[in-house]
Amino acid sequence: MHSIKELKNIKGKVVIVRVDFNVPMKDGKVEDDFRVKKALPTINFLQKKGAKIILIAHLGKGGETLAPVSKVLNKYVKTKFVPEIISENVSKVILEMKNSEIVMLENLRNDAGEQSNNKFFAMNLAKLADIYVNEAFSVSHRSDASITILPKIMPSYAGFQIQEEIKNLSKATQNPKHPFLFILGGAKFSTKIPLIKKYLKLADYIFIGGALLNDFIKAKGFEIGKSLVDENNYGIDKILKNKKIIIPDYVVVRNIEGKLIQKTIADIYKDDIILDVGNESIKLLEPIINKSKLILWNGPLGKYEDGGSKATKEVLKIISQTKAESIIGGGDTV
Repeated sequence: MHSIKELKNIKGKVVIVRVDFNVPMKDGKVEDDFRVKKALPTINFLQKKGAKIILIAHLGKGGETLAPVSKVLNKYVKTKFVPEIISENVSKVILEMKNSEIVMLENLRNDAGEQSNNKFFAMNLAKLADIYVNEAFSVSHRSDASITILPKIMPSYAGFQIQEEIKNLSKATQNPKHPFLFILGGAKFSTKIPLIKKYLKLADYIFIGGALLNDFIKAKGFEIGKSLVDENNYGIDKILKNKKIIIPDYVVVRNIEGKLIQKTIADIYKDDIILDVGNESIKLLEPIINKSKLILWNGPLGKYEDGGSKATKEVLKIISQTKAESIIGGGDTV
C-alpha cells in the first residue's frame, strides 16, 4: 500500500476518498458517529495540503440518503452535500470547488453500478478526480466498483485509518502472541465461517457467541426454539470436534411470556428465543481471558437491540482490566 503521506504537490488536485460512513441510523438520524470521527485525520491531512476532497460512501442496502451523515460531519469539518452521484450538476459543483473544500456525494448504493462492480460506473467516478484514497477498511473485502475498480484506474493511496487497522489486525495473523483467544459473535454465518477455519490454525481458543451460537447449539442436537439460525450446512459438525472451540452451556432466552431467563442449552423450549450468553458462560470465559496474551474479538455476543447486551458489556469490562493485547472489531461491536 502507498500511504497518503507519500502524496506530494496535491494543492488544487481533486482527491476522491472512499470512506466508511455506514453508520447506525434511527428515524433518519445518526445514532453513533464513531466511524465519521475516525476518518477525520485523513480528511484534515488532505485539506491542509490544499486538495479538493470528494467523499464517497454507502449507507445501508441502498435507497437511503447520506444527508444526515453529512450533517453530522459538518460538526467537525465544513462539507457540502450533493444529493447525486454522477450527473452534470455533480461535475459542475466539483469544477467550482476551491482548494481545501469538501464535497460529499449521495449514497453509492443508490446506483446499481456500485454493487454490480460496473466498470462504466467506476470510470464516471474516476473522471471526477485525480487521485483515489481508500479509507474504508470494513468494506474492502467487497467486490464493489468504488473498492476494486477505482484503485486500478487511478493513482491510489491508503488513508491513515485503514493503515492503522491493517497494522493492528496483522498482530493477529502474523506471529500472534500465545495464549491467543478469538471471540466470535454476530450473525452473518457465511462471512464468519472462513474466520473460524482461519483461526482454528492460529488461535488457542475460539469462543462462539451471537447468533452463530444458535447454529452450533442446533448442530449439537439441542432445541433452539425460534432463535435466528442459518439453514445452510457449513460443516459445523466437523468444527465442533475441534477442542479449541468453546460453546457456552448457559444462555439467556426470551420465553413465550416475554421474560428474559437464564437457561442451559439443554433446557430450551420450542417458543424460546436465544438472545445472549448466560452468566455461567461468562464465568467459564473469564479465566481464559485472564491467561490470554492476545484477544481478538469480532461481533457482539448477543442480540443487543432486543435486550441481549449484558454479556458483551461484561466481557468488555473483563478484557479492559487485563494486560492482554486486545483487538476488537466489527460495526455492531462499536
